[in-house]
Amino acid sequence: MSGDRVAGVAGADTPARLFQLLSLLQTPREWPGAELAERLGVSRRTVRRDIDRLRDLGYPVRASRGALGGYRLVAGKAMPPLVLDDEEAVAIAVGLRAGAGHAVEGVEEASVRALAKLEQVLPARLRHRVSALQIATTALTSGDGASIAPETLTVMASAAAGHERLRFAYRAGDGTQSRRLTEPYRLVSTGRRWYLVAFDIDREDWRTFRVDRVSDPFATGARFLPRELPQGDAAEYIRQSMRRGRHQSYALDVTFAAPAEFVTARLPSTLGTVEPLDANHCRLRGTVSDSIEWLAVRLAVADCDFTVSAPRELVDCVRELGARLTRASAPPARGNGPDPSPAGA
Repeated sequence: MSGDRVAGVAGADTPARLFQLLSLLQTPREWPGAELAERLGVSRRTVRRDIDRLRDLGYPVRASRGALGGYRLVAGKAMPPLVLDDEEAVAIAVGLRAGAGHAVEGVEEASVRALAKLEQVLPARLRHRVSALQIATTALTSGDGASIAPETLTVMASAAAGHERLRFAYRAGDGTQSRRLTEPYRLVSTGRRWYLVAFDIDREDWRTFRVDRVSDPFATGARFLPRELPQGDAAEYIRQSMRRGRHQSYALDVTFAAPAEFVTARLPSTLGTVEPLDANHCRLRGTVSDSIEWLAVRLAVADCDFTVSAPRELVDCVRELGARLTRASAPPARGNGPDPSPAGA
Protein backbone atom coordinates (compact mmCIF):
# COMPACT_ATOMS: atom_id res chain seq x y z
CA MET A 1 0.00 0.00 0.00
CA SER A 2 1.33 3.42 -0.88
CA GLY A 3 1.02 5.75 2.07
CA ASP A 4 1.87 9.12 0.53
CA ARG A 5 0.84 11.09 -2.53
CA VAL A 6 2.66 9.80 -5.61
CA ALA A 7 5.33 12.32 -6.57
CA GLY A 8 8.31 12.42 -8.87
CA VAL A 9 10.45 9.34 -8.37
CA ALA A 10 13.39 9.84 -10.71
CA GLY A 11 16.00 7.27 -9.86
CA ALA A 12 13.56 4.99 -8.02
CA ASP A 13 14.06 1.26 -8.60
CA THR A 14 11.71 -0.56 -10.95
CA PRO A 15 9.55 -2.41 -8.32
CA ALA A 16 8.87 0.81 -6.41
CA ARG A 17 8.09 2.67 -9.62
CA LEU A 18 5.70 -0.09 -10.75
CA PHE A 19 3.78 0.16 -7.48
CA GLN A 20 3.50 3.91 -7.88
CA LEU A 21 2.39 3.55 -11.48
CA LEU A 22 -0.20 0.96 -10.42
CA SER A 23 -1.48 3.27 -7.69
CA LEU A 24 -2.08 5.97 -10.30
CA LEU A 25 -3.77 3.61 -12.76
CA GLN A 26 -6.15 2.34 -10.10
CA THR A 27 -7.68 5.81 -10.00
CA PRO A 28 -10.67 5.50 -12.39
CA ARG A 29 -9.56 7.83 -15.19
CA GLU A 30 -7.56 7.90 -18.43
CA TRP A 31 -3.89 8.75 -17.88
CA PRO A 32 -1.99 10.33 -20.80
CA GLY A 33 1.49 8.88 -21.19
CA ALA A 34 3.08 12.31 -20.84
CA GLU A 35 1.33 12.93 -17.51
CA LEU A 36 2.39 9.52 -16.16
CA ALA A 37 5.97 10.20 -17.24
CA GLU A 38 5.91 13.56 -15.46
CA ARG A 39 4.40 12.09 -12.28
CA LEU A 40 6.96 9.29 -12.16
CA GLY A 41 9.93 11.37 -13.27
CA VAL A 42 10.83 9.05 -16.14
CA SER A 43 10.62 9.04 -19.93
CA ARG A 44 7.50 8.08 -21.88
CA ARG A 45 9.44 5.12 -23.24
CA THR A 46 10.01 3.91 -19.65
CA VAL A 47 6.31 4.31 -18.96
CA ARG A 48 5.50 2.09 -21.95
CA ARG A 49 7.93 -0.58 -20.71
CA ASP A 50 6.42 -0.41 -17.22
CA ILE A 51 2.92 -0.77 -18.67
CA ASP A 52 4.06 -3.93 -20.44
CA ARG A 53 5.48 -5.26 -17.14
CA LEU A 54 2.13 -4.69 -15.42
CA ARG A 55 0.35 -6.53 -18.22
CA ASP A 56 2.78 -9.45 -17.79
CA LEU A 57 1.79 -9.50 -14.09
CA GLY A 58 -1.89 -9.84 -15.02
CA TYR A 59 -3.06 -6.22 -14.78
CA PRO A 60 -5.35 -5.45 -17.75
CA VAL A 61 -4.10 -2.02 -18.89
CA ARG A 62 -5.83 -0.67 -22.00
CA ALA A 63 -4.11 1.89 -24.22
CA SER A 64 -5.96 4.30 -26.50
CA ARG A 65 -4.40 6.38 -29.26
CA GLY A 66 -4.93 9.96 -30.34
CA ALA A 67 -4.48 13.40 -28.82
CA LEU A 68 -6.69 12.48 -25.84
CA GLY A 69 -5.46 8.89 -25.61
CA GLY A 70 -3.67 7.31 -22.72
CA TYR A 71 -3.75 4.36 -20.34
CA ARG A 72 -6.56 2.99 -18.21
CA LEU A 73 -6.84 -0.03 -15.91
CA VAL A 74 -9.92 -2.06 -16.92
CA ALA A 75 -11.74 -5.13 -15.65
CA GLY A 76 -10.06 -8.40 -16.61
CA LYS A 77 -10.71 -12.11 -16.24
CA ALA A 78 -9.03 -12.39 -12.84
CA MET A 79 -8.73 -10.13 -9.81
CA PRO A 80 -5.16 -8.75 -9.61
CA PRO A 81 -3.72 -7.35 -6.36
CA LEU A 82 -4.86 -3.85 -5.44
CA VAL A 83 -2.68 -0.98 -4.29
CA LEU A 84 -4.38 1.21 -1.69
CA ASP A 85 -3.37 4.53 -0.20
CA ASP A 86 -3.76 5.19 3.54
CA GLU A 87 -7.27 6.65 3.34
CA GLU A 88 -8.55 3.84 1.12
CA ALA A 89 -7.10 1.13 3.34
CA VAL A 90 -8.60 2.68 6.48
CA ALA A 91 -12.01 3.10 4.82
CA ILE A 92 -12.13 -0.53 3.69
CA ALA A 93 -10.94 -1.86 7.05
CA VAL A 94 -13.52 0.21 8.97
CA GLY A 95 -16.30 -1.00 6.68
CA LEU A 96 -15.31 -4.64 7.00
CA ARG A 97 -14.93 -4.40 10.78
CA ALA A 98 -18.32 -2.75 11.12
CA GLY A 99 -20.01 -5.63 9.33
CA ALA A 100 -17.89 -8.45 10.71
CA GLY A 101 -19.32 -8.25 14.23
CA HIS A 102 -22.67 -9.60 13.02
CA ALA A 103 -23.44 -12.61 10.88
CA VAL A 104 -24.46 -10.66 7.79
CA GLU A 105 -25.66 -13.09 5.13
CA GLY A 106 -24.36 -13.43 1.61
CA VAL A 107 -20.69 -12.39 1.86
CA GLU A 108 -20.03 -12.84 5.56
CA GLU A 109 -17.20 -15.41 5.33
CA ALA A 110 -15.52 -13.66 2.42
CA SER A 111 -15.68 -10.38 4.37
CA VAL A 112 -13.90 -11.92 7.34
CA ARG A 113 -11.21 -13.45 5.11
CA ALA A 114 -10.66 -10.09 3.41
CA LEU A 115 -10.48 -8.32 6.77
CA ALA A 116 -7.93 -10.84 8.05
CA LYS A 117 -5.73 -10.31 4.99
CA LEU A 118 -5.97 -6.54 5.17
CA GLU A 119 -5.26 -6.22 8.89
CA GLN A 120 -2.28 -8.54 8.54
CA VAL A 121 -0.47 -5.96 6.40
CA LEU A 122 -1.82 -2.71 7.88
CA PRO A 123 0.96 -0.57 9.42
CA ALA A 124 0.61 0.14 13.13
CA ARG A 125 -0.31 3.79 12.51
CA LEU A 126 -3.23 2.71 10.28
CA ARG A 127 -4.37 0.06 12.76
CA HIS A 128 -4.61 2.83 15.35
CA ARG A 129 -6.71 4.99 13.00
CA VAL A 130 -9.06 2.10 12.23
CA SER A 131 -9.54 1.30 15.93
CA ALA A 132 -10.07 4.96 16.83
CA LEU A 133 -12.73 5.37 14.13
CA GLN A 134 -14.60 2.27 15.23
CA ILE A 135 -14.53 3.32 18.90
CA ALA A 136 -15.78 6.80 18.02
CA THR A 137 -18.77 5.61 15.97
CA THR A 138 -21.97 3.81 16.88
CA ALA A 139 -24.19 1.92 14.45
CA LEU A 140 -27.87 2.88 14.44
CA THR A 141 -28.89 -0.63 13.41
CA SER A 142 -27.44 -4.04 14.18
CA GLY A 143 -27.96 -7.65 13.25
CA ASP A 144 -30.32 -9.96 15.09
CA GLY A 145 -27.50 -12.04 16.57
CA ALA A 146 -24.87 -11.51 19.23
CA SER A 147 -22.22 -8.89 18.55
CA ILE A 148 -18.66 -10.17 18.09
CA ALA A 149 -15.34 -8.35 18.18
CA PRO A 150 -13.87 -8.30 14.65
CA GLU A 151 -10.48 -9.23 16.10
CA THR A 152 -11.94 -12.52 17.29
CA LEU A 153 -13.14 -13.40 13.79
CA THR A 154 -9.92 -12.38 12.06
CA VAL A 155 -7.73 -14.37 14.47
CA MET A 156 -9.90 -17.46 13.91
CA ALA A 157 -10.05 -16.99 10.15
CA SER A 158 -6.28 -16.55 9.90
CA ALA A 159 -5.62 -19.64 12.03
CA ALA A 160 -7.99 -21.76 9.96
CA ALA A 161 -6.53 -20.53 6.67
CA GLY A 162 -2.97 -21.07 7.86
CA HIS A 163 -3.67 -24.49 9.46
CA GLU A 164 -2.45 -23.21 12.82
CA ARG A 165 -3.67 -24.51 16.17
CA LEU A 166 -5.94 -22.12 18.05
CA ARG A 167 -6.31 -21.75 21.81
CA PHE A 168 -9.16 -19.83 23.47
CA ALA A 169 -11.40 -19.55 26.51
CA TYR A 170 -14.94 -20.83 26.04
CA ARG A 171 -18.16 -20.35 27.98
CA ALA A 172 -20.68 -23.17 27.50
CA GLY A 173 -24.45 -22.66 27.44
CA ASP A 174 -24.72 -23.51 31.15
CA GLY A 175 -22.01 -20.98 32.04
CA THR A 176 -19.17 -23.48 32.48
CA GLN A 177 -15.80 -21.96 31.60
CA SER A 178 -13.01 -23.95 29.94
CA ARG A 179 -9.82 -23.56 27.93
CA ARG A 180 -9.76 -25.20 24.50
CA LEU A 181 -6.93 -26.18 22.19
CA THR A 182 -8.25 -26.79 18.68
CA GLU A 183 -7.41 -27.33 15.05
CA PRO A 184 -9.76 -24.77 13.43
CA TYR A 185 -11.46 -25.97 10.27
CA ARG A 186 -13.96 -23.33 9.17
CA LEU A 187 -16.02 -20.35 10.33
CA VAL A 188 -19.72 -20.63 9.47
CA SER A 189 -22.43 -17.98 9.61
CA THR A 190 -26.03 -19.06 10.15
CA GLY A 191 -27.51 -15.62 9.53
CA ARG A 192 -27.74 -14.81 13.23
CA ARG A 193 -24.54 -16.21 14.72
CA TRP A 194 -21.00 -17.23 13.89
CA TYR A 195 -19.81 -20.77 14.66
CA LEU A 196 -16.34 -22.29 14.56
CA VAL A 197 -16.00 -25.89 13.40
CA ALA A 198 -12.81 -27.33 14.88
CA PHE A 199 -11.16 -30.53 16.09
CA ASP A 200 -10.80 -30.37 19.87
CA ILE A 201 -7.34 -31.72 20.75
CA ASP A 202 -8.06 -32.56 24.41
CA ARG A 203 -11.41 -34.23 23.68
CA GLU A 204 -10.10 -35.93 20.52
CA ASP A 205 -13.28 -35.14 18.59
CA TRP A 206 -14.91 -32.56 16.36
CA ARG A 207 -16.76 -29.71 18.07
CA THR A 208 -18.73 -26.59 17.17
CA PHE A 209 -18.22 -23.39 19.15
CA ARG A 210 -20.43 -20.32 19.21
CA VAL A 211 -18.02 -17.50 18.49
CA ASP A 212 -19.85 -15.02 20.73
CA ARG A 213 -18.92 -17.32 23.66
CA VAL A 214 -15.23 -17.33 22.74
CA SER A 215 -12.72 -15.02 24.41
CA ASP A 216 -8.97 -14.45 24.21
CA PRO A 217 -8.34 -16.49 21.04
CA PHE A 218 -4.75 -16.73 19.85
CA ALA A 219 -2.88 -18.81 17.32
CA THR A 220 -0.20 -20.95 18.96
CA GLY A 221 2.14 -21.09 15.98
CA ALA A 222 1.93 -24.89 15.85
CA ARG A 223 0.95 -26.10 12.38
CA PHE A 224 -1.28 -29.09 11.71
CA LEU A 225 -2.33 -31.24 8.78
CA PRO A 226 -6.08 -30.69 8.26
CA ARG A 227 -8.26 -33.65 9.18
CA GLU A 228 -11.21 -34.82 7.13
CA LEU A 229 -14.49 -33.48 8.48
CA PRO A 230 -17.01 -36.35 8.99
CA GLN A 231 -19.79 -34.61 7.03
CA GLY A 232 -17.36 -33.16 4.50
CA ASP A 233 -19.10 -29.77 4.65
CA ALA A 234 -18.84 -27.34 7.57
CA ALA A 235 -22.34 -25.90 7.06
CA GLU A 236 -23.88 -29.38 7.10
CA TYR A 237 -21.90 -30.26 10.22
CA ILE A 238 -23.25 -27.15 11.96
CA ARG A 239 -26.77 -28.00 10.86
CA GLN A 240 -26.57 -31.50 12.31
CA SER A 241 -24.94 -30.25 15.52
CA MET A 242 -27.78 -27.79 16.04
CA ARG A 243 -30.33 -30.57 15.58
CA ARG A 244 -28.60 -32.72 18.19
CA GLY A 245 -28.30 -29.82 20.61
CA ARG A 246 -31.96 -28.82 20.65
CA HIS A 247 -34.83 -30.68 22.29
CA GLN A 248 -37.24 -29.98 19.45
CA SER A 249 -36.76 -29.72 15.72
CA TYR A 250 -39.20 -29.00 12.92
CA ALA A 251 -39.63 -30.22 9.37
CA LEU A 252 -39.77 -27.03 7.31
CA ASP A 253 -41.76 -26.87 4.06
CA VAL A 254 -42.25 -23.46 2.43
CA THR A 255 -43.15 -22.49 -1.14
CA PHE A 256 -41.99 -19.13 -2.53
CA ALA A 257 -43.35 -17.11 -5.45
CA ALA A 258 -39.83 -16.32 -6.64
CA PRO A 259 -36.97 -18.03 -8.52
CA ALA A 260 -34.77 -20.42 -6.54
CA GLU A 261 -31.70 -18.22 -7.04
CA PHE A 262 -33.53 -15.23 -5.55
CA VAL A 263 -34.58 -17.12 -2.41
CA THR A 264 -31.23 -18.89 -1.95
CA ALA A 265 -29.44 -15.54 -1.88
CA ARG A 266 -31.75 -14.22 0.87
CA LEU A 267 -31.98 -17.12 3.31
CA PRO A 268 -29.27 -18.86 5.36
CA SER A 269 -28.31 -22.27 4.00
CA THR A 270 -28.90 -23.82 7.43
CA LEU A 271 -32.67 -23.65 6.84
CA GLY A 272 -32.51 -26.38 4.22
CA THR A 273 -32.46 -26.93 0.46
CA VAL A 274 -34.18 -24.64 -2.03
CA GLU A 275 -35.51 -26.56 -5.04
CA PRO A 276 -36.88 -24.83 -8.18
CA LEU A 277 -40.47 -25.71 -9.11
CA ASP A 278 -40.53 -23.57 -12.24
CA ALA A 279 -38.99 -20.32 -13.43
CA ASN A 280 -40.89 -18.24 -10.85
CA HIS A 281 -41.51 -20.62 -7.95
CA CYS A 282 -39.39 -22.73 -5.60
CA ARG A 283 -39.71 -24.85 -2.49
CA LEU A 284 -37.65 -24.86 0.72
CA ARG A 285 -37.48 -28.06 2.75
CA GLY A 286 -35.29 -28.92 5.69
CA THR A 287 -35.12 -29.71 9.39
CA VAL A 288 -34.57 -26.72 11.67
CA SER A 289 -34.24 -26.11 15.39
CA ASP A 290 -34.53 -22.33 15.46
CA SER A 291 -37.31 -20.61 17.35
CA ILE A 292 -40.61 -20.49 15.51
CA GLU A 293 -40.85 -16.73 16.01
CA TRP A 294 -37.44 -16.13 14.45
CA LEU A 295 -38.30 -18.39 11.50
CA ALA A 296 -41.48 -16.42 10.84
CA VAL A 297 -39.66 -13.10 10.84
CA ARG A 298 -36.79 -14.47 8.77
CA LEU A 299 -39.11 -15.76 6.07
CA ALA A 300 -41.06 -12.49 6.06
CA VAL A 301 -37.97 -10.43 5.21
CA ALA A 302 -37.05 -12.63 2.22
CA ASP A 303 -38.80 -9.97 0.10
CA CYS A 304 -41.21 -12.24 -1.78
CA ASP A 305 -44.58 -13.96 -1.25
CA PHE A 306 -44.49 -17.39 0.37
CA THR A 307 -46.77 -20.11 1.72
CA VAL A 308 -45.90 -22.22 4.78
CA SER A 309 -47.05 -25.84 4.63
CA ALA A 310 -45.14 -27.10 7.68
CA PRO A 311 -44.64 -27.10 10.56
CA ARG A 312 -48.08 -26.33 11.93
CA GLU A 313 -46.58 -24.14 14.65
CA LEU A 314 -44.97 -21.94 12.01
CA VAL A 315 -48.23 -21.69 10.04
CA ASP A 316 -49.99 -20.38 13.16
CA CYS A 317 -47.12 -18.03 14.00
CA VAL A 318 -47.05 -16.53 10.50
CA ARG A 319 -50.82 -16.01 10.60
CA GLU A 320 -50.62 -14.28 13.98
CA LEU A 321 -47.67 -12.17 12.88
CA GLY A 322 -49.49 -11.11 9.72
CA ALA A 323 -52.58 -10.11 11.68
CA ARG A 324 -50.46 -8.14 14.17
CA LEU A 325 -48.66 -6.29 11.38
CA THR A 326 -51.96 -5.56 9.66
CA ARG A 327 -53.35 -4.05 12.85
CA ALA A 328 -50.20 -2.03 13.30
CA SER A 329 -50.50 -0.57 9.79
CA ALA A 330 -54.20 0.35 10.08
CA PRO A 331 -55.00 4.01 10.86
CA PRO A 332 -56.33 4.55 14.40
CA ALA A 333 -60.05 5.06 14.85
CA ARG A 334 -61.02 8.73 15.01
CA GLY A 335 -61.07 9.95 18.56
CA ASN A 336 -59.26 6.87 19.94
CA GLY A 337 -55.73 7.42 18.72
CA PRO A 338 -53.04 9.68 20.13
CA ASP A 339 -53.13 13.40 19.39
CA PRO A 340 -51.36 13.75 16.02
CA SER A 341 -50.38 17.38 16.70
CA PRO A 342 -46.68 17.93 17.44
CA ALA A 343 -45.58 18.38 20.99
CA GLY A 344 -45.87 21.97 22.15
CA ALA A 345 -48.32 22.95 19.37
